[in-house]
Amino acid sequence: MADNDGLPQGIDPDKASVARMYDAMLGGQHNFPIDREALAAFTAIDPQVRTLARANRAFLGRAVRFLVEAGVRQFIDLGSGIPTQGNVHEVAQAASPDARVVYVDSDPVAVAHSTALLADNPGADIVDADIRRPADILSSPQVRKLIDFEQPIAVLMITILHFITPEENPAGIVAAFRDALPEGSWLALTHATNQDRPDTAAAVGRLYRSKATSPVTARSRGEIRDLFEGFDLVQPDLVYVPLWRPAPDDHIPENPSEYWVYAGVGRKRV
Repeated sequence: MADNDGLPQGIDPDKASVARMYDAMLGGQHNFPIDREALAAFTAIDPQVRTLARANRAFLGRAVRFLVEAGVRQFIDLGSGIPTQGNVHEVAQAASPDARVVYVDSDPVAVAHSTALLADNPGADIVDADIRRPADILSSPQVRKLIDFEQPIAVLMITILHFITPEENPAGIVAAFRDALPEGSWLALTHATNQDRPDTAAAVGRLYRSKATSPVTARSRGEIRDLFEGFDLVQPDLVYVPLWRPAPDDHIPENPSEYWVYAGVGRKRV
């Protein structure tokens, strides 16, 4: 999208969108000048932000393939963003054609493009909802149609919880989904951290507060680990995103903390 003409209802043209900024980071086309301006400011803080975004996306693919191999055939992808290469339904259904995926996002552009992409896919759908209201998502017609709560489910929270402020109770949001899941279900998440690069995290937080619709709250490794309450993390535990079960040809940085996002996958405790 080259300009702001014909914006979907609900878009503030003076504020960057988290979903559209991520689309720009990944080289997508569904973003506006304000998003690219914010990304340029982000890149000035951390020149390898695009590399970090690609590493985060690569983790998502590895995690979905791991979960399919573990027997999961149902996914709820919270804060799924604008469709790009390697979407969850593409990865999951390539590994197991009967896999079902429900995406959840509140960004109008993300919802519109997801709706169009999934129109001919009976095993995938999109819910226009905010993850701060888990009950609305869990009771949505799309979830009730595609997700069987008698069988294992994987909930994906990929770079979404750091947009939830402490006052909005991220642990409570995770717990609401956890408590609705049957035994044998899973949680996969990535989350920005202030653990080893506090200055960078603080600068990014200021950037999002000034330019974007959602502020960022980076958290320590311990705080992120606490979000897995009720789940048992699988190896390699909670690690910087490129270190989670990398493929042989994946790039491993000499200093993994340069990728200041933690990643983990946990199975619901019996």
